[in-house]
Amino acid sequence: MARPTRVSRALSQNFLADRAATERLARLAVPNRRHAPLLLEVSAGKGALTDTLAPRCRELIAYEIDPRLVPGLRARFSGMPQVRVAAGDFLAARPPRTPFSVAGNVPFSRTAAVVDWCLRAPSLTDATLLTQLEYARKRTGDYGSWTQLTILTWPRHEWRLVGRVGRHSFRPVPRVDAGIVRIERRRTPLLDAAAYAGWRDLVELGFTGIGGSLHASLRRTRPRRRVDAAFRAARLDPGVLVGQVAPQRWLRLYEVLGP
Repeated sequence: MARPTRVSRALSQNFLADRAATERLARLAVPNRRHAPLLLEVSAGKGALTDTLAPRCRELIAYEIDPRLVPGLRARFSGMPQVRVAAGDFLAARPPRTPFSVAGNVPFSRTAAVVDWCLRAPSLTDATLLTQLEYARKRTGDYGSWTQLTILTWPRHEWRLVGRVGRHSFRPVPRVDAGIVRIERRRTPLLDAAAYAGWRDLVELGFTGIGGSLHASLRRTRPRRRVDAAFRAARLDPGVLVGQVAPQRWLRLYEVLGP
């Protein structure tokens, strides 16, 4: 009898062991059992999520960085022609040129890099990622505050917290619970390509933190009367902190202050 594979702390491995949680994640990644044309799975591990995603996909590429797990994955899915197990680092993969989705139980230590990969992929339609709960709540505004990355990408991507998974659903059990983040590329961006550079400049200026408030930061390069007018249009108090400003109000600020 083969010995169980020991988890790698260096790879931040916590395998999803709860069948109900894997089925829930698969439903969120591919809603209503419609067949995803192409789905890339991050960190397939031992294949628990792969097994529930496979029936929902026309083509599923399951990436696994740990070479010890690859033979078992290939044996497990040898009878499913739509599944291809790719040995190697998901982050080193070249994004497909055709529309595709991403799903996976993301190693907590690699979350930021995986999200960045997804946001940079031109043909990505959506990503459904199981991450550390705190990360999921921060990025989606669930704490009542918003991060710079979320605001910067909001015109092109919608961020939502769509579920939570308790830490006891993993083996080994991590110290914290997990959250399911859904990132969807908008079919019609809220700003056109020509406006995006100006949006980035405004958001980055607002998040400099100089002056103690968003109003003070924006006044560094904009006349006070225009900043005042923008805050009135967005229905914002001049003393509001930058993290408390929701994406929709940022868009109103940009209407007045943008180039």
